[in-house]
Amino acid sequence: MTLSAFITDFLEYLELERNCSQLTIKNYDHYLKRFLTFAGDIEAKAIDLNMIRKYRLYLSRFTDPKTKKGLKRITQNYFMIALRAFLRYLARIDVDTLSPEKVELGDSDPRPLKVLGDDQLKSLLEAPDTTKKDGIRDRSILETLFSTGLRVSELASLNTNTINLTRREFGIIGKGGKMRVVFISDSAADWLQKSLDVRKDSFKPLFIRFQGKVDPSNNGEAMRLSTRSIERIVEKYVKNLGLPVKATPHTLRHSFATDLLMNGADIRSVQEMLGHSNISTTQIYTHVTNTHLKDVHKAFHSGNKD
Repeated sequence: MTLSAFITDFLEYLELERNCSQLTIKNYDHYLKRFLTFAGDIEAKAIDLNMIRKYRLYLSRFTDPKTKKGLKRITQNYFMIALRAFLRYLARIDVDTLSPEKVELGDSDPRPLKVLGDDQLKSLLEAPDTTKKDGIRDRSILETLFSTGLRVSELASLNTNTINLTRREFGIIGKGGKMRVVFISDSAADWLQKSLDVRKDSFKPLFIRFQGKVDPSNNGEAMRLSTRSIERIVEKYVKNLGLPVKATPHTLRHSFATDLLMNGADIRSVQEMLGHSNISTTQIYTHVTNTHLKDVHKAFHSGNKD
């Protein structure tokens, strides 16, 4: 089999075995097709360290024909990460090729994380008009996002029978089919209960739309808010408030993680709560918290010069 056939098999493996989202699969397809364009439709055993070195040079010198801009170092790493994952898959099915451990990533500056300050977060949570049922729903969405650190796709998938509001916890299946336990705050639980109380239906989805035609079929599945709808809800309140941070549901996930670390949670616990497979993914938050602690330290000593 040649490279193109193996790439097709790998993408199908991601979908069927790893339960990856269509967006993730689309990204891998994009990254690996770039390698295919560079290397040609060769046999897997032809991939060696010299080819990898030349590919990294190719990415470093690549210029987008439309924007005339090169690839940022972190973007170059995305291409290499995809290639490494592909090689790991080939090793898994006993194909003779380069070991994935041989593919190294270049150094790159960590991207600045978007997090909300305490006042900004408070303003965002309180932004919905809770005299209306959609406002109550929106408040429960915002509270739940910050309280749990859920990915927006995970939040959209929640059902009314999923959450135990008495015990303040529930299970969620995240990326790669990995199950984890999620805890919710008292405030989030209260708003979720209010959101359920104002509904006059017995639909399965936890978060539903209130506009358009009511479709009770399949336990109201057509009423479920999509991930894009939830993103638009957050965007609406961020825009209305004029927040300097272009906050998204993922920003609330970042805020959840940094809040935990600021309050003494260890990195392994945060990894578990976020559903990260690798601790390295979680460690991006330590840069934010270390910077914050340094600022606090500096402010304290500048105010205590005697």
